[in-house]
Amino acid sequence: MRNRKVPDLILERVWQINETVLSQLNIKALILDVDNTLSVHGAPIPAGEVVPWMQKMNEIKVPLIILSNNTQKRVQPFAKRLNLEFVHFAIKPLPGGFKRAARLLKLPPEQIGVVGDQIFTDILGGNLAGMKTILVMPLGESGTRFIKFKRYFEKKYINLYYKNKRDE
Repeated sequence: MRNRKVPDLILERVWQINETVLSQLNIKALILDVDNTLSVHGAPIPAGEVVPWMQKMNEIKVPLIILSNNTQKRVQPFAKRLNLEFVHFAIKPLPGGFKRAARLLKLPPEQIGVVGDQIFTDILGGNLAGMKTILVMPLGESGTRFIKFKRYFEKKYINLYYKNKRDE
């Protein structure tokens, strides 16, 4: 049985996701985390390459939605700036928020990719919901002490991903 803390793919940044990646993973839509995935933790604007990447996703008709554990006060202005729907207070890694996002996308879970920078929220939750998962490296510092603490334990699963790739 597959380890649910291991992503389907690891990339450096969200903007490395392209048509080839989507096709290889049979992904038709993406659920996106905010902090350290689309922006530096807490920043009100997206990182430099995010908007051009989103325009490319729009051109190839890949629906995008934001899923965040953060409050509506944090997520709504960010999502509005990018003209995206969002689910806030998702309680990741529990699958409920992922399922709400899938209903908004009107697609089955197996056709949806989850993109985020944390294994114990984004990757575990996406895998529990039956979605494809893409781990990206954090755009900035890890934020809270708790996130920094979790990063230490994430290394085990990142190493397991690369070990599995070597063994394929």
